[in-house]
Amino acid sequence: MRYCLLAFVFSGATFAQAADVFTFPLQPGPHAVGLQVKQQYDHSRVYKTRVSLLTGKRTSGERARPMQALVWYPAARGGKPVTFRDYYATAATEADLGIDAATVNRRTDTELAEQTKGWPAGARALTRPMWAMRDAPAQAGKFPVVIYAPSYSATAAENADLCEYLASHGYIVLSSASQGARQRAMTVDVEGLETQAADIGWLIAQAGAMPNADTGRLAVAGFSWGGLANLVAAAKDDRIKALVSLDGSVRYFPQLVDGGKTAIPYVMPARLAVPMLYVGQRPATIEELNRKQNSTAYSLLNSMTYADMAVVTMHPMKHQHFSSHGLHLARDGEFDEYSRDEVTQAYGVMAHYVHRFLDGYLKDDAAARSFIANKPAANGLPRHMVSVEARRGSGVAPTRENFAAQLSARGFDQAMAIYEELKAQGATFKLEPHDINSWGYELLHDGMLAESVAIFRFGTQMHPKDANLYDSLGEAQAKAGQRSEAIDNYRRSLMLNPKNTNAVERLQALGAPPAP
Repeated sequence: MRYCLLAFVFSGATFAQAADVFTFPLQPGPHAVGLQVKQQYDHSRVYKTRVSLLTGKRTSGERARPMQALVWYPAARGGKPVTFRDYYATAATEADLGIDAATVNRRTDTELAEQTKGWPAGARALTRPMWAMRDAPAQAGKFPVVIYAPSYSATAAENADLCEYLASHGYIVLSSASQGARQRAMTVDVEGLETQAADIGWLIAQAGAMPNADTGRLAVAGFSWGGLANLVAAAKDDRIKALVSLDGSVRYFPQLVDGGKTAIPYVMPARLAVPMLYVGQRPATIEELNRKQNSTAYSLLNSMTYADMAVVTMHPMKHQHFSSHGLHLARDGEFDEYSRDEVTQAYGVMAHYVHRFLDGYLKDDAAARSFIANKPAANGLPRHMVSVEARRGSGVAPTRENFAAQLSARGFDQAMAIYEELKAQGATFKLEPHDINSWGYELLHDGMLAESVAIFRFGTQMHPKDANLYDSLGEAQAKAGQRSEAIDNYRRSLMLNPKNTNAVERLQALGAPPAP
């Protein structure tokens, strides 16, 4: 593997030394790549307000959220590849699905003419073929799924090169634009994050309807803002089996995910027991952080200890270099400390790390997991380009789900002991009296008498002044044939709530007076 990787990184050095535009530096995988552009509305969410936020005039037409998805997939060979311009053109219809083709072309040509003005090489590069073929027949088989979440306000195609590369290696990749809850521009707030997380959920549902998509093997990758939105999605959806963050905002907006203390309380380490790859630019120095008054008191990445974590630093890359869209349109003057060639090679290394990470955790490839954990030199990479900090996950995440799993494994009568253990590990899930009461009755109705008694007893230990839990415990014990224990707990309930007529009636049915 060492020598193969060296070859793929530097095989293009001869042409790259003279390159004045970006060319993806890796060879495709064994699959041809298809591309579909799917346009739908998410009618469960309102997008356009009654009055336009731009013009102030009353809104007309469809107000549901427009969802244009790009889908890359392993495909049959043959057909005409799309160009970078084709990808760029998809941005015109992301917020308005009804725009006609002539308007799309006019807007695209106008914007690209401005982007490439005085740059003939850039203008020529727009028409160079990419890998994907529009609407190519899908290859037979089942393939793991990757949802790609773009950066702040970016288009679905911002990392088309990476998405094509993954599809060529046997992944189905879906992406939609980063747009705010009520407008095309994303918003830097909790509503914006949760909106993009909901878009990720919508794309997962779309993948679920694809016959060749295996959503049992699901990852979410994101760049910048999308590299924080994907953590929000994973905290709510445990079907997500792996996370990739490309210089993600989880590093730059810690105040939004500070261990459940403020903005989004459910984004916490206990709910993110998911293998994660963070590929980032060279971190700021202490002096830079101090000048910007950035606090380092909390790091969600450091706190995510329940699953494998790899933090890969790409020294030649700045934040904007993690988008191939930006690299395609970057002029020579935008590269200073590192050349375009070095940044291009680094982008390829980044893409290879993403590919190997996904192989490791979605395809259960042990060699790929070893690659991620290796020192860069062991993978044939120059020491100055990459540094890696990898750690294995440990411990049981203190979640409500794992609490239930421990009960099943160790016995429901150990509920209090297990809860105390998880609480000592930082458990924050709450079990209010009504939650425990409902839980106990569900067990009771399912005929799990011993488990029901144990949960009601656990409830009285958690909430010793709750009369209703003692009443419920008495009912479960009576049905389990524990007459004397049931009488004791009905009487305890009456002591806490003398108006509990149900306890009086139950005691009469058991042939016992309300008081001993």
